[in-house]
Amino acid sequence: MVFFLASIKTVGLTKKFKDLTAVDSVDLEIKSSELFGLLGPNGAGKTTFISMLSTTLLPTTGSATLNGFDVVREADKVRSSIGIVFQDPSLDTRLTAEENLYLHGMFYGMSAEERKERIKFVLELVDLWEKRKLEVRTFSGGMKRRLELARGLMHKPKVLFLDEPTLGLDPQTRQHIWKYIKRLNRKEKLTVILTTHYLEEADFLCDRVAIIDFGKIVALDTPSNLKKNIRGDVICLKSSDDKALKEALSKKLKREIAVTEDDGELCFNGSSEDLPGIVRVADKSKIKLYSMELHKPTLEDVFLHFTGRNIRESLLGKSDQGTAYLRDFQRIVR
Repeated sequence: MVFFLASIKTVGLTKKFKDLTAVDSVDLEIKSSELFGLLGPNGAGKTTFISMLSTTLLPTTGSATLNGFDVVREADKVRSSIGIVFQDPSLDTRLTAEENLYLHGMFYGMSAEERKERIKFVLELVDLWEKRKLEVRTFSGGMKRRLELARGLMHKPKVLFLDEPTLGLDPQTRQHIWKYIKRLNRKEKLTVILTTHYLEEADFLCDRVAIIDFGKIVALDTPSNLKKNIRGDVICLKSSDDKALKEALSKKLKREIAVTEDDGELCFNGSSEDLPGIVRVADKSKIKLYSMELHKPTLEDVFLHFTGRNIRESLLGKSDQGTAYLRDFQRIVR
């Protein structure tokens, strides 16, 4: 039997807002030094869950500990144990990279000598030491993101929360940020909690992934094991009448067929042997097939399998929520 130290543990953790249950009795253990992914669309409960773990929201019922500290009774100790990097820019762009980190260290009561030593360490970790004297307004989006990662590490946290860390970045820069996150996790022996809607990001980075929907964890495992839940390949179709085709195929193939929310694409488990039959069903029903794809299961397919919809979500309004959360946390630690 293998034993591990739980960095985060929740038991029946619940948060209600009047008639809305945002987080619904979540039991979860996250290992020390684990890179853990939390996947879900807007309104699934991700931000509320992290808000309780970082002490900016009180649970309605249940309990949570972080590094052995209770998030309600020992909130100050929890706050000193965590770093947070949000999707919304929160750097002072008129200050240099070095000055931003110096200021952050002051908020956490670090001595001048500690700040100096730590600034050099974290800037070298994200390859920004040579840029330390430059004002942040001259930085690219990727450089700003790396600086925010460095800032989150300034006070030597044991747990780092990353909320959509690569949102809005181009694919090449996004992959560079993945490299830095892996490096931080390995070198600092950090427990990293990552929220994202980029499925390839979770697949590449995370040791384990939890899919959260309507406040509940509906699936939890390694990315590879989650994909094994979907036996065989995945067939996705687009047609002139998806509703009619779904009904016809459900009767013919006798299997569950999911419909993606954004474009009405039909997706279900199958194999290459099913393809001729699908064409015959469509032809018999006088339905035109616009596209037919067969592929190996991805985390997108896993999400669709467990929730009945895909994760491509509208991010409208999410920035305001993240900014308010960051403002609340900074007010508390000061």
